Amino acid sequence: MRVLAIGAHPDDIEIACSGTLAKCVKRGDKVVVCHVSSGNMGHVIIPPDELRVIRANEAKKAGSLAGTEVIWGGFDDLEIFDNNKAARDKIVDVIRYADPDFIITHSPDDYMPDHTAVSRLVFDASFTATLPNYASKEKKAAKLVPIYYMDTLAGVNFNPTEFVDITDEIDLKIKMLECHESQLVWMRDHDGIDFADMVRTCSKYRGYQCGAGYAEGFRQCQVYLKGTTKRLLP
Repeated sequence: MRVLAIGAHPDDIEIACSGTLAKCVKRGDKVVVCHVSSGNMGHVIIPPDELRVIRANEAKKAGSLAGTEVIWGGFDDLEIFDNNKAARDKIVDVIRYADPDFIITHSPDDYMPDHTAVSRLVFDASFTATLPNYASKEKKAAKLVPIYYMDTLAGVNFNPTEFVDITDEIDLKIKMLECHESQLVWMRDHDGIDFADMVRTCSKYRGYQCGAGYAEGFRQCQVYLKGTTKRLLP
């Protein structure tokens, strides 16, 4: 099976679904992770041009731990807008390149504009990418596949309909998150947040909801032709 996870910034995927993606790799799936933006605004001290390079290297390191392919959307933070043809076309190219059997992305009700814009772009592009006569860099039309929305930050306003047991992957998930040192350090030093502990705690909470030690929660996009009779999540 082929899996595509599309997040707004480097570290979004590690926070919300890296345990699931690691589990997909273990069962033999090809997993592609796309960070749509560079994360260049994610610090109060490091300037954007310098941070862009740092965060790219952190994301590559995190992906290598789980065996995922990491690609980029080509945007900087707060440059992503839904209802924007250039952005939609970039996501069309990503989907056609990855040729997924299912897609994981942000909830449309997440907390910040880059996340909600990516969610909408993925929804729009996942249909557009299936049209053979729609011109884009990647020529081969994609399949129309299910979309799974991953958890919001701290699970706010998100009620999962599906869970993945990541008890065996929780330590790897935290190691992947800790690769994003530029984020964890400044959040601890400037915001007083132990982000790795927060992510572990949220995974434990989702585990309580489904009878697992640790879990990640998802909600399937319920629209015409995106349903399935199969269990696609691991």
